Amino acid sequence: MTDFPRYTLENAPDAAQAKLAALQKSFGFVPSMLKIMAGAPPLLNVYLDAHQALQSSILSKEELTVIWQSINVEHSCLFCVPAHTNIANMMGVDENITNALRNETPLADTKLEALRTFVLSMVRKRGEVSESELSEFFAAGYSHEHVLLVILGIGQKVMSNYTNHVAKTPLDTPFKKFEWAKTGKGA
Repeated sequence: MTDFPRYTLENAPDAAQAKLAALQKSFGFVPSMLKIMAGAPPLLNVYLDAHQALQSSILSKEELTVIWQSINVEHSCLFCVPAHTNIANMMGVDENITNALRNETPLADTKLEALRTFVLSMVRKRGEVSESELSEFFAAGYSHEHVLLVILGIGQKVMSNYTNHVAKTPLDTPFKKFEWAKTGKGA
């Protein structure tokens, strides 16, 4: 009973079939996490819409990676860290950024490090960051819009990370080469 079904195009709820078909066409496969999310089509739709909204936002590919991976690592998501390592590689993000995020070490780029620090504060404090933390974030060159986009990223990652935790989502073959385990460093 605790095993979550992984839906396919053949057995997914009607409301999820179009999204699964589009994913299959775009990527050549449907990641296991999304097959599980198909069991609740509103979750699948909102997750994918949030992903698209973030990719269409003012955030650079590096900033997206910092937001996604900082949250994935903080939440110890054994599925999303490898999956987003693959995504970062596909987007052409510098491996030094990806490796630092996976290893919980500070980023060389001070602006990206300010973003990483802010994201972690937002997650750890459940949004109750101090005025000084906001001021430091703004001083690094970020805006109110960036704060709100971080919130969107957290919402999206809560959906995926929590799904993977409860479903014990198996790692798909394309992501296995990026397998990850929490180091416990925390920064």
